[in-house]
Amino acid sequence: MCQIKLEVLCECLLKRCGMIGFCPLASGSKGNALYVGTKHTKVLIDAGLSGRMIKKKLEEINVDLADIDAIVITHEHTDHIRGLAVLGCKMGIPVFANSDTARAIYENIGDAPKFKIFSTGEKFEFGDIEFDPFSIQHDAMDPVAFTLRLDSIKLGICADLGFATSLVANKLQECDYLYLEANHQVEMVHSCPRPAIYKQRVLGRLGHLSNVQAAELLLQLLHPKLKHVHLAHLSSECNVPELAEKTIREMLSKQKAEVEVAIAHQDQVSHKILW
Repeated sequence: MCQIKLEVLCECLLKRCGMIGFCPLASGSKGNALYVGTKHTKVLIDAGLSGRMIKKKLEEINVDLADIDAIVITHEHTDHIRGLAVLGCKMGIPVFANSDTARAIYENIGDAPKFKIFSTGEKFEFGDIEFDPFSIQHDAMDPVAFTLRLDSIKLGICADLGFATSLVANKLQECDYLYLEANHQVEMVHSCPRPAIYKQRVLGRLGHLSNVQAAELLLQLLHPKLKHVHLAHLSSECNVPELAEKTIREMLSKQKAEVEVAIAHQDQVSHKILW
């Protein structure tokens, strides 16, 4: 009976203050949105779904859209900014972006949210979260990945890149949690019915990381305190979750590394990290 009451109390507290942790709400070419929350600050990383869908997915993790303090954008592709016309322009939620991305967002949606401009390569703070935006290689104006520091926790968010540079590997060192792209299996890209220009883009240095490339990058990032990895932005045509997980888990097994692995899903809220 006491255990049941404790669980009910915890659920009530969660609903009252909102989820404190990290959760991918959607990940993939149809739309991307990630939630990060502390006791004092709640943000979205990207808003690539409709405002209505983001509201629905936030409710699934007991977060009210009205409690979102800001939206932080990685780059201007539609699957990362689709919700800004409603969330940024109509609702007035502040939008953090670098100057080139902000300009491209304005050109894309024909309106300007309440922008807060950061400089790529320079850390900035919002509430009790420190953001470190760093350059990645992708076919956008000035795309970035992030590491976030929340007290003693370091979270790395890195997707939509065709090649992991030494800068990427350096910035993602010593993360407690990682959200890391594992977009495709190379053989499946070659055999898919898409045109050659699509294949060249996906496989090129401005495209997306393959399962093997993700494993190679993760190998450089292993350390004793790494707890969990979300495999992100999986292609629905050129990958399957089981194959992505298998590639990563085999590498981890060879290294005798005890790291939890989960898929960041496109059509459902993914595994929640609570802190």
